[in-house]
Amino acid sequence: MNGISEQMVGGWLEALASDAPTPGGGAFAGLSAAAGAALIAMVGNLTAGKEKFADVDARMRELIAHADAAREEFLRLADKDATAFDGVMAAFKMPKETDLEQAARSAAIQTGYLEAAAVPLECARAAVALMPLAEESTARGNPQAASDGYCAAVALHAAALCAIANVEINAAALKDERAHDNLMDEVATLRSRADSSLAASHTAFALRLSS
Repeated sequence: MNGISEQMVGGWLEALASDAPTPGGGAFAGLSAAAGAALIAMVGNLTAGKEKFADVDARMRELIAHADAAREEFLRLADKDATAFDGVMAAFKMPKETDLEQAARSAAIQTGYLEAAAVPLECARAAVALMPLAEESTARGNPQAASDGYCAAVALHAAALCAIANVEINAAALKDERAHDNLMDEVATLRSRADSSLAASHTAFALRLSS
């Protein structure tokens, strides 16, 4: 299948709606985050180069560059998610006739689940890290595009929560309690940061509306 950036939106959504195992929620997380990054760039492009916003011109150009690079990375992660679970499925197909084969199969399954959690975790980290730029674009960008900046925050928040859910469902299958607990601790922190950042963007948007 072609990469997500090479597909028409309608076709990709048809694939998402199908009974195929991928694309799924993890790929959607990447796409939602990419849309959030694009909206940050949109606000920047509607601000940079405008005389009345000269005081934030340099910063808006930095936001555009950062958001453009992030958008490409999120699309890469969306594509990568489609193969993230392959290791688990392959492990389940391994032979299990002997004790040695069963042990190897069990170990491979556990490794597969851990690797399957890695891609959405990477997406969640990146989405949460980008959320402050959505707030900044809302607070400092062209006020006529403040709603777009806030929408960027909402899209990134959704991406983070979707990615976190995919980490959690893979982590639930781990027998290694330390690995499981480490993942749960990190996603709890990420969720808290995402919620706080979304609230900050909402406040920034409300202030633009009242100014």
